[in-house]
Amino acid sequence: MSNAMYNKMWHQTQEALNSLLDTESQKMMEPQKNQVFIFQMLATFYIKYVQIFRNLENVYDQIVHPQKRILIRKILDAVMGRILELKNEMVELELTEFHYFDDILQDLKLEPQQLDIPIPKYFLKEKLEVIKGREKILSQILAESGLDVSAEKYQVKPIPLEEAVKLIQIAERARQGRLRAMFMKQIYLQEYRAKQARLLGDKVADVSAAALRIQKVWRGFHQCKRTERQRREEMIFLGMNPPPLFNEVSAAMIQADRLCHLRNKVQIKHEEEYRDALVTIKDDLKLTEGPDIKENLQDQIRHWFIECRNLTGTFPDYPNEEEGGSAIIFSNKTPQQVIDDIVASQDEEEKTKKKKKEKKPKKEKKEKETKETKEKNKQEEEEMWKMSPSVFLHTMEEGNSVYKDLWKNKDESWNFPQDYDPELIKEDKRKELESEIRVQVDELMRQELKNLKLAVNREKELSARTGKKKGGKKKNKKKKGRKGKKDKDLTVDRTIESLYKELVEEGLLIQALKVSLSDYIGEYSYLGTSLRQVSIEPMPSLLDVRQLITLYAILPLGSAAVHEKAPLVKSLLLAGPSGVGKKMLVHAICTETGANLFNLSAANITGKYPGKSGLQMMLHVVFKVARKLQPSVVWIGDTEKTFYKKVPHAERKMEPKRLKKQLPKMLKLLKPDDRILIVGTTKRPFDAELQPFCKAYQKIILVPRPDYASRYVLWKEIIQRHGGVITDTLSVSCLAKITDGFTQGHIVQVVKEVLTERRIRQQSHKPLTALEFIASLTSMNPVYQEEEDSFKN
Repeated sequence: MSNAMYNKMWHQTQEALNSLLDTESQKMMEPQKNQVFIFQMLATFYIKYVQIFRNLENVYDQIVHPQKRILIRKILDAVMGRILELKNEMVELELTEFHYFDDILQDLKLEPQQLDIPIPKYFLKEKLEVIKGREKILSQILAESGLDVSAEKYQVKPIPLEEAVKLIQIAERARQGRLRAMFMKQIYLQEYRAKQARLLGDKVADVSAAALRIQKVWRGFHQCKRTERQRREEMIFLGMNPPPLFNEVSAAMIQADRLCHLRNKVQIKHEEEYRDALVTIKDDLKLTEGPDIKENLQDQIRHWFIECRNLTGTFPDYPNEEEGGSAIIFSNKTPQQVIDDIVASQDEEEKTKKKKKEKKPKKEKKEKETKETKEKNKQEEEEMWKMSPSVFLHTMEEGNSVYKDLWKNKDESWNFPQDYDPELIKEDKRKELESEIRVQVDELMRQELKNLKLAVNREKELSARTGKKKGGKKKNKKKKGRKGKKDKDLTVDRTIESLYKELVEEGLLIQALKVSLSDYIGEYSYLGTSLRQVSIEPMPSLLDVRQLITLYAILPLGSAAVHEKAPLVKSLLLAGPSGVGKKMLVHAICTETGANLFNLSAANITGKYPGKSGLQMMLHVVFKVARKLQPSVVWIGDTEKTFYKKVPHAERKMEPKRLKKQLPKMLKLLKPDDRILIVGTTKRPFDAELQPFCKAYQKIILVPRPDYASRYVLWKEIIQRHGGVITDTLSVSCLAKITDGFTQGHIVQVVKEVLTERRIRQQSHKPLTALEFIASLTSMNPVYQEEEDSFKN
């Protein structure tokens, strides 16, 4: 795809965003009553924003113009935030985390796949070096302290010499035995043939009969092959089977991938050139335009002195540097407008003095009226629903207006390679330079004004001075807001590196597994809305879970701008039976955002940092490192143990409830600018005290066992990933039907057991069948409906 294509894509997306902002601003003003209508409206906005987000993410990743990318990034973050706000509105309206949009998708003619929320590539791209460096340090510490699990997996254990000799002897004898058996078979066959020839020696074979027999066999074989081929072609024609090379990566895809990498290199180069230009262009402007700017400013301020003197009879007071100096008077105003302002302010002062005298007696009546109207308005508001104000709409509108003014109709025929635009830099730097020069000019003009006042108006100057002494301006400056009590830093004298190392050695900071969120395979729930219409609450699909993980965990952790302003999610609970991929999702959050992973599971903190002071120190160190090296994920596995109703006798030594009182305190200490997420996983939430358990976790996501559609996709994908080939002899739909109640963990385990290296090699002459997989399933326990329902409740 060329630059022009991505530019065109951006322009189209901006048009869509512009019309969406217009409709949203209209709808926000209208209060509504009908809940179904409100949800339809919110869902439509949500879906449209997701489409804009998908396009903008693609454009931001591929456009190479550095100044365009700054604007796109600003809009992209705002769109992300708006999606989170709308999701929050829908959750509050329907009181459920899962929403179904089948009917709206049909109206908008969209596929469910287009609802997938992409993870912006810049999350990892922009801090790739940092992540790589951190990984290197982590693996180094793990290797030094002997905690490296990955290295242990592949270590060869030494065996005694006698055992080794025995093994070699066994293998050699087996090989010789196989050779001898083959040799004996050949001798036997030779003798058998000779015996048969002696018996049939008298009868001479009829040549024509033999030829006919050969022809029959050949024609039968040939026709079978032709029929088979025609059947395959028919199935492809009907769309039942994929065409040949359907799963192969096409040359066009390889070329597109290559171009993407090239484009990324160009992006980095243009970014560097742009940064250099910011410095050089400013220096050039200082030399060429600096003196003129200084002169113009001085003339402007002198003109203001004289006009004020003419209109009011006195020279004005010069604003302080803290107030903004002369910039506050001339901000976006011509000298004439400044003069008009002075006249208007004088008139207003006179009017307010008159009004104050008239107003006093009417106050009591007004107070009664306002109370009555407030009560009426409250009742009306309770009945009518109104969308809560958005933090991100203003940013989007701002970005949109910049796009309209600057880029929409800009002629870029001169800028084919899409490098930076020097004129735009000059405009920005002029403003910057002007504000720097203004500080110097203000100093000079303050002195000049002082001299003028002394020369022309000594008496007034003296009275003004005495007035200033009486006025309590200085006192206000001294008053400072009381600082809230901060957490004591228990490790003032220690570096972050040493604390990081300590946590790794204690096993509290662990290496996240390399799994992306797209590895969490599943299918959409296509009947959600239909089921809800007949008041059946559908089980969430695996892809609904994946979307919630993206919305609540990945987007806020990846983008600081989104995390700071969007509805804040500090803690997340993943509840579901064993084997549904809860831990995998935790690792995927870390992989997609480059976050550190802290493990505070009850089993992992047993015996570490003992006592009350030890616990405080542990949490202090964990959160100090998590803040410094954000984004961070604090994972509490089997979190129901922290909130046990009654601690089982076997687990009393483990002290599972150590974190129970500390967890709410930790959540209170997290601020919007701390990109830290606490994630709990549980397979037995019913063992916990529900009230404190649900208070600790803001969002609770049920991770269900896979439904039929998800199992079908899972079987297919996992067999292929482990080297299996799916042919007509393997009925995937049969496997999906039989494995109702089995989880992803079970399916992966079965596939690994069946697809050994030897079995993979045999596939060409012995294709896979469903029976092979079913045999391995018999030893496993499925998740029964009753257990699933208890999670749902």
